[in-house]
Amino acid sequence: MAVAVITGASRGLGRALAQELSERGWKLVLDGRSREPLEAVAAETGGVAVAGDVSDPAHRQALHQAAESLGGADALVNNASVLGPSPQPAMSSYPIDVLEQVYRVNVIAPIALTQLFLPGLRERGGRVVNVTSDAGVEPYEGWGGYGSSKAALEHATKVLALEEPTVQIYTVDPGDMNTVMHQEAFPGEDISDRPPPEVSVPGLVALLEGDRASGRYIAREVA
Repeated sequence: MAVAVITGASRGLGRALAQELSERGWKLVLDGRSREPLEAVAAETGGVAVAGDVSDPAHRQALHQAAESLGGADALVNNASVLGPSPQPAMSSYPIDVLEQVYRVNVIAPIALTQLFLPGLRERGGRVVNVTSDAGVEPYEGWGGYGSSKAALEHATKVLALEEPTVQIYTVDPGDMNTVMHQEAFPGEDISDRPPPEVSVPGLVALLEGDRASGRYIAREVA
């Protein structure tokens, strides 16, 4: 039975992916900052809840230890992200201490987790999925902090994919979704026309269970 570690699993895309993988027989290690909603997802999916902040090295070690107790991770899904201030400020006035935290969560943490899990993933021919955004490719006014963090993650992922030929390493853009984070990005706006995160899950599952080459994918375009 395959083991997946999913960060940011207490809501949105992470929760939807955890539910689908559980139904497909995966064993799960679930990360989230808020213990109560994370434990609710763990109860739904039979997963192991490890609450904490992915920017904390001790928490990352706890996630690795939990996966090892299940036999070792076959897949690492770096889904946890922070948006930054809402409404999002211009780069000319972006608080630097907040920008540093955005980079710690959105860039440094996925790289650190990948380093931690890579030895086992190499042995098992595993998968790494780094969840990204079109804001990491296209410049949008007001998205400088979050967008530039995703651009950094995308480039780091490309380099990792070249350096690690025995591990499939993906960046995946799930597209616009009706989630709490997306609502925070557009305060006061009605985002009910955006699709639910479940719409993006099949593409993620296809990458986790298939044999596609490392690279960048748009979740809803993965056949």
